[in-house]
Amino acid sequence: MKIVVQSLTLMFLLVLSASCGSGKQAATGIGAAATGKYNNKLKEVGYSQKDIDAKLAKTYYDLFEGPNKIYFEVGDSLGYLSDIKNHDARTEGLSYGMMIAVQLDKKEIFDRVWRWSKKNLQHQQGPRKGYFGWSYSTDKMKLNSPGSASDGELYYITSLLFASNRWGNDTGIDYYKEARFILDEMWKKDGTGRIYNLINTEYKQITFVPEGDAYNWTDPSYHVPAFYEAWALYAKDGHEDFYRQCADSSRAFLHLACKAPTALNYDYTEFNGDAHATPWMPPAFRYDSWRVPMNIAMDYTWYGKDAQWQEDYAKRFQNFLRSKGIKTYVDQYNLDGTTPEFILPAGDVKKLRHSIGLVATAATASLVNKDPNSVDFIHELWNAKLEPYDDGYFDPYYDGLMYMFSLMHLSGNYKLLTPK
Repeated sequence: MKIVVQSLTLMFLLVLSASCGSGKQAATGIGAAATGKYNNKLKEVGYSQKDIDAKLAKTYYDLFEGPNKIYFEVGDSLGYLSDIKNHDARTEGLSYGMMIAVQLDKKEIFDRVWRWSKKNLQHQQGPRKGYFGWSYSTDKMKLNSPGSASDGELYYITSLLFASNRWGNDTGIDYYKEARFILDEMWKKDGTGRIYNLINTEYKQITFVPEGDAYNWTDPSYHVPAFYEAWALYAKDGHEDFYRQCADSSRAFLHLACKAPTALNYDYTEFNGDAHATPWMPPAFRYDSWRVPMNIAMDYTWYGKDAQWQEDYAKRFQNFLRSKGIKTYVDQYNLDGTTPEFILPAGDVKKLRHSIGLVATAATASLVNKDPNSVDFIHELWNAKLEPYDDGYFDPYYDGLMYMFSLMHLSGNYKLLTPK
């Protein structure tokens, strides 16, 4: 029975993915990847370019240089980003830091973080060769886990390809060679040691973990169709058609994962969007899921191949949050909009709150939602402050990175970086 259900799911996804290139933007060819014109939504809603530039600069300073920074340099050539509350450096945050650096032309930061990642996290031999250990203890200064989290590799590869396009490959690091090393080793994975491709090659969807049974389910927030389109353009490894199919498969998957009237999705799902329960928490919309609206907004802005559905998604998502109070909605929900019985802690703190990270990514949906009132979410982001809450809780890492990414998207500073 399970095999039959999987086969039916795969057939449905194939049909659905074939329809994901029929959006309005795709038909008219006005995606920013084609035109090179990225919306400065912050300016459109009334903020001055001077103030926008100042807010971006202040946020970058807060994350990389200020008293509550999450970036730390090691010696003359290394650096890492730390999830302060969890006392570790994660491929998630490290690769996010590299993406911020390449988008904002911060080459030294990019190079330091890449060198640190390669030295401390990347496997150079064995079944995991090319992959990265996802977590490194900043207290003990040693690897917590040799296993990979597939989104880290996704961002490493994409940021390296963008670095190759922006800075070339003859300034000390051959970025293209490093990206290809990860990709080439990925394609050699055949299950030896229970290690697999980052992408489930049957479903053409990114895996939660490319290891063991976790190869057969996914995390909706890892689905970034725009990145696969970039791989198809710049990886040049002979898998261009496969990457484009992955982009369409991710778009089709998101239809299923976000089909609830609230537009909410589970943190972890099967490849058909249904909930995947784990030993550490029951299914719900939680921290990982905050990234989904931002990823959809990126795909809409860059490519627009699924514009009609994405516009409906953004409207449903923001309408749900507004129904909970635009200044008071919280950061974890059941998909029907009720409060989950189990609250996932953030570090040592177990409490629902109006988190700036979700405020930020919810605002990016305003790049997609055509309702004029959608600008309210942008103003909420603009007025939000990356600072401790009244109870003392403060997360400059995840909240801060979501805040930074969202400001970049909304100011037109998160782009498909093309070769110079």
